[in-house]
Amino acid sequence: MTVQTKVAVVYYSATGHVHALAEAVRDGAEKAGAEVRLRRVAELAPAEVVASKPEWAAHAEATRDVPLASLDDLVWADAVVLGTPTRFGQMASQLKQFIDTAGGLWAQGKLADKVYAAFTSTGTGGGSETTIVGLNNIFTHWSGIIVPPGYSDPIVFQHGNPYGVSHTDGNGAYPVGDTKLAGAAHIGSRVTEVATLLKRGRAAA
Repeated sequence: MTVQTKVAVVYYSATGHVHALAEAVRDGAEKAGAEVRLRRVAELAPAEVVASKPEWAAHAEATRDVPLASLDDLVWADAVVLGTPTRFGQMASQLKQFIDTAGGLWAQGKLADKVYAAFTSTGTGGGSETTIVGLNNIFTHWSGIIVPPGYSDPIVFQHGNPYGVSHTDGNGAYPVGDTKLAGAAHIGSRVTEVATLLKRGRAAA
């Protein structure tokens, strides 16, 4: 039975680290056979604040053509992978605001039984796991099927986070390296494979 799994990669990125991870998740999912929507959530910071930081302003300009996420992307997808910078051990407010608009879908059961995973980037390395676990809490409320990388591939032993890939950018000093990108691609591949198995099973039933 031939089925094509649909994966939504929804993220917020201020200066580009999470965006790079999101692209790697997309690439991993596409390589595993998925149809992928790469979507950024809306920026909430005032334009003058963004403009005051050159790297922030440059990234906003560079990713202007990336479509904004909509609730339809969540409904459309068989699997959803969320990405965010860490803000004091939690997700960024921009992603949280988008998630908060999904209450109606949750109430209708339209977010249930999908596959979910998460990834993050931090300035110092602190809070990456709590950020991902916080997103897992949301997936639980949505009645989702959480698929972490665990130690399902040797790359996880290199990037070191079984909850979901996380990058430490040294407060902007370090670009996303090949190991982290490979870890992000593995998440995309893994959620696609699991979602495909579920989709095939449901179709057969």
